[in-house]
Formats: sequence, C-alpha cells, structure tokens
Amino acid sequence: MRQDAEEKVARYQMICELGQMVTSEVNLEALFDLIIRQTTRIMGCEKASVFLFDPRHDQLWAWASTDLTRNSIRISKSCGVAGWVFSSKVALILNDPYNDPRFFPGVDTRTGFRTRSILCIPLLTRQQQAVGTLQALNKISGDFTDEDRELLTAASYYMTIALENAKLYEDLKELDRARERVIHHLSHELRTPLSILAGVISRLKKALNTAGPGADLERTLLRGERNLERLVSIQRKIDDILSGREDAAEDAPDLHQLAQRLLSEVVDEAADTSPELVRRLADRLAAVTRRRRIVRERVKLGLLLQSVCDTAEAAMRGRELCLMRHFGGEAEVYTDGGIIGSVCEGLLKNAIENTPDDGVVEVSLEMDGDEIRITVTDHGVGITPANQTLIFSGFFHTQPTEHYASKKPYQFNAGGAGADLLRIKSFAARLGFHIGFTSRRCPFLPKDEDSCPGRISACRFIRAPGECYANSGSTFTLRLPAGPAEGPSPTA
Repeated sequence: MRQDAEEKVARYQMICELGQMVTSEVNLEALFDLIIRQTTRIMGCEKASVFLFDPRHDQLWAWASTDLTRNSIRISKSCGVAGWVFSSKVALILNDPYNDPRFFPGVDTRTGFRTRSILCIPLLTRQQQAVGTLQALNKISGDFTDEDRELLTAASYYMTIALENAKLYEDLKELDRARERVIHHLSHELRTPLSILAGVISRLKKALNTAGPGADLERTLLRGERNLERLVSIQRKIDDILSGREDAAEDAPDLHQLAQRLLSEVVDEAADTSPELVRRLADRLAAVTRRRRIVRERVKLGLLLQSVCDTAEAAMRGRELCLMRHFGGEAEVYTDGGIIGSVCEGLLKNAIENTPDDGVVEVSLEMDGDEIRITVTDHGVGITPANQTLIFSGFFHTQPTEHYASKKPYQFNAGGAGADLLRIKSFAARLGFHIGFTSRRCPFLPKDEDSCPGRISACRFIRAPGECYANSGSTFTLRLPAGPAEGPSPTA
C-alpha cells in the first residue's frame, strides 16, 4: 500500500515538473518533443502521439510522435480513436483496440507499430474547445486504468496551455515575418522606378541645358512617364485602401505633390525648357492621380466582363493561354461600374500572371436567386496555406523578395506592389459586395521559394496539362446582390 502511495506521489511530482517545463517552452517543435517524452515517462508506455486539429482542412494530423514523422499522418476529425475523442471531448481507454470499431488500424499498417492498448484524452482549452488529442500507447506494466486517465488528464491542462502559448508565439512570428516581407517587397518595388526617374530627371536637365529636345530626349521622357505612372499607381492603390478613413488618408504620402515638385525643379533649373515636354509630363501626372467619386448606376455585368476580358486578351498578347468565358443570363446591378470593372480587371490580371503558359484561365458570371457570382479561376501554382491567411493583408506578394523581379504586366510571375487584393477588399466594404477565394497549392511546389518553369509542357513532374489543372489553382469569387436596386444618384 505504501509503495502504491509513493508511486502515485512520484507520478504527480512528475506532472508538476512537466508543468514547469512545458509552460516555459515557446518553440512548437521543442514543445512537442518534450510532451511526447514526458507522456511516455509519466505513463510508463512505449509510445505517445499528439494529433492537432487543422481547421483549414477539417482534419487531425500528427505533428510529432515517437513513431511518426512530423505531419506524416492526416485523418478525418471523426476517424479512429483520436477522431472519436476529439469529436466527443471524452477520454477513452482501449486495452483491446483491434476489437473496438472506433480503432483505425491504418496508422499501424503504415508505421509497422502494433498497438495493444490506448489511453487517449482530448486537449481542451480554457473555453472547453478541443484543439487535438494526446495518446499514450502500449502501457508496459499492464492495462491502462482510470487512475492513468485521471493522471494524464491532469497533465494535459499544462500541455494545452503551453500549446496555446506556443501557437500564439508562432502566429506573432509569422506576422512579424510578413511585415518584414512587406517592407522588403515595397522597397524592391519602389527602388527601380525611383532610380530610373532620378536618371531621367538628371539627363533631362543636362539635355535642356545643352540642346533643344530631340528624339533621344523624347524617349527619355517617355521612360520617365512610364516609371512615374508605376509609382503613382502604388499611391493610387494606397488612396483606395485608405478611402473612408479620413485621418489615415490625410497622413498618406502624396506622391503627386512630390512629383510636381520634381517637375518644378526641372523647369526652374533648365535653361532651355521645352514647354511641350513639360506640359505632356504634367498632364500625364494629373491623369494618373486624379481621384474620382463613387457613382452608382445600372451596370450590365455581361457587357462589362466582355470588355474586361477583351482588354486582358489584348494585353497578354504573346502568352500561350486560353481565356475561357462563361457568361450565363442577363445580370444587372446598381453599383459603381468603374470600380467593379477595376476589381474584375485586377482579379483577371492576377490570374493571368499566376498561370503558366499552356494553362487556362476562366471567367464566369452566374445568377443564383438574389445573388450574382463573378468567379475568376486560374490553374496556376496556387497559394501556400500560410500565405492564404495573409493574402488580403495588403502589400503582400506570394513570391519571396529575393526571387522577385518586375516584369511587364500580364507576364507569368509579373510581380507588382501586392496591394491589389487589399484594395479590392476596401472596395468591397465601400460598395457592399463580398470577395472570397479558395486555393490549392501545387503539390510539387509546396514552398514559396519553389519555382514553376512558366510553361506546363516544361514541367518535369507531369505528363499532360490536365494533371496540372487538376492539382492546383485559385478561384476568386465576387458576390453581389442581383437586380438594379433603386438608390441615390452619385455618392461620395
């Protein structure tokens, strides 16, 4: 009797030690290794496993285990003992698992491990929400008992708190990495046009001081115009995002004013200024920065999408892509046609730039009761799960900055400032439509740094384009209320 009491005290002492160890560990991998080792030690068992719930895929997956490699096993959240315990939030002891219908022998088959007994408990948060399960397998000294269940349940409270803390820490690190990536990307995106503009202005000043404008000077000016528009495009997207937030809009960088000052400096310092060149530059600058009010009107979406697709096909000339159109029925809405057109143009441009040659991009318009759906689907490489959570966060690009290179619009992996989707999200809030997306990342290119050759026929992983279409891609969906609702005329 005394020996049993001493053993119980020793086991609870191990739980106290476990609490001290796990609550001070914020690295998820190290934490899971620690949980597995301590569970095996406290329960006197051969193996242990942790299954976590992945809400994105509605599955349980083995993050770490003494017999499984990380992320190697995925099961339905209702499959097997782990699934039953997760769904019911009730601990379970099976000392003869192969004769219980809840046991799933597939994991044993895959790993070569023979399960003789199981103690499985749910990992519950303080709000009694299940985040996964913890399993002790094959008790060495006999069968698992209710005392074992109580002991492991007590230990699990520490484990769940530690898991929540570690997950929060990982989320904060991911946000920090995303912020750093945004800064690097914007720096990269701005560096090239700024350098070109600096060179253009310098050359323009010298040329105007030494000779009259000629063909060479004309080309220089056109180059400066293109890169100025590139910079102003970023500023215009920022304005769209900040619209409705007057305080933020007031603090937004005014690239228009900056460019006008630069233009004034050229005029002031040049001895021989060409009025025509200066006027053209000023007019172009005003055109690309001019703000517009929201004007609600009856918009025929079929005609609008035809125009958007025609423009995209002309812009992507030279690309070997198939742009398919599926416009069913007459769809009319009461909204700002210019903004909806800009949104659809941005989504289609994004789809084209993320689809390799030999690929397919589809634009669909459907009526569903009181709702209209516009979908833009590409069969490109897709978006990684980590990036899917950040894609609407603004100035976020799916390519690593070190692999990023600006290209002409509509080219594969053309790049950009990364503000388009946040801008669309801002438009959705202002006009009352919904934007959503689904995406599947190419299984052969799971990481951001994995690169696609840019042509499906050049891919070494597949034999036919159909395999590419089936494996990956993204679909963005706009949902708008059907019918031309009556409303006020132009609004701000």
